[in-house]
Amino acid sequence: MKLNIRRKILAAAIATIAAASIALPLSAAAQSPIIIKYSHVVADQTPKGQAAQKFKELAEKALPGKVVVQVFPNSQLFGDGKEMEALALGDVQIIAPSLSKFGKYTPKLQIFDLPFLFNDIQAVDRFQASPSGQSLLNSMNKKGITGLGYLHNGMKVFSTTAPMNLPADAKGMKFRIQASDVLEAQFKAVGANPQKLAFAEVYQALQSGVVDGQENTWSNIYSKKFHEVQGFILDSNHGVIDYMVITNTKWWNGLPADIRKGLSQAMKESIAFGNQVAIKEAEAFKAKVIADNKAKVVEMTPASKAAWRKAMAPVVKKFEDEIGADLIKAAQNSNQ
Repeated sequence: MKLNIRRKILAAAIATIAAASIALPLSAAAQSPIIIKYSHVVADQTPKGQAAQKFKELAEKALPGKVVVQVFPNSQLFGDGKEMEALALGDVQIIAPSLSKFGKYTPKLQIFDLPFLFNDIQAVDRFQASPSGQSLLNSMNKKGITGLGYLHNGMKVFSTTAPMNLPADAKGMKFRIQASDVLEAQFKAVGANPQKLAFAEVYQALQSGVVDGQENTWSNIYSKKFHEVQGFILDSNHGVIDYMVITNTKWWNGLPADIRKGLSQAMKESIAFGNQVAIKEAEAFKAKVIADNKAKVVEMTPASKAAWRKAMAPVVKKFEDEIGADLIKAAQNSNQ
């Protein structure tokens, strides 16, 4: 009898200890949310900046106590030259690089750098939403990069220190470019000298005369004050600056299913929000630049655009084999 009592007491004690050993880590996990660092290189008020803040808001609302999203704008955490390495090392969980940054990971994404491929941002939107565009989100999975969606910034325009209307005017000028073989070929096609510089270095390079010009969207030009150190802006809409929001594939796939589902939905909604902002604010930022009256904005005439298209047509042909003729055709069809 006494033996049975002792056995029951011992069993109860073991059960209590086992329950405690399980409860403690569960309790600790509940008190330790997953920290998600979202790093980007532009200002908070840009479409990308606003989309990042919206993702933080939506993710933390959908997963209260489970995730904490920390947003680092303006290259505060990593500049655009280091952020890909930081993602691979796990020092940051989400970044949104320009599509120009992915050429060395997959040549297909160079399609977004081709000049005069898309007529407007709506055409870009249609292509990105198409099966061809969506397939590119997973084109770097084997390199450890998973695309979560496309985020618009807007169509690019040229800014320069001297007037520039026709391709011949660009000859000899030094232009800052992102690290992209297509963009390098684009400027060489008109006799200009492309120079690769990090985004955070552009203002000083323009101000000091290290470069004579650059290409960017209205939101970036205004928020980074490029128009204050450039005399002229040609409203060319010759290309697009968009981003791919990406994450580390191993980290993403290792998340609990409910966390990944919640983050996926928050990302989808934040991207839709950011893209609406980008389309809506493109003209607003252009108006702000004009209102500042520090750089003369020159509209590109149909004749001028035809001359630029002709001058840069060889660039599309040059990269056709690398990118894929079918993919380029799908992009061109988005203009219809």
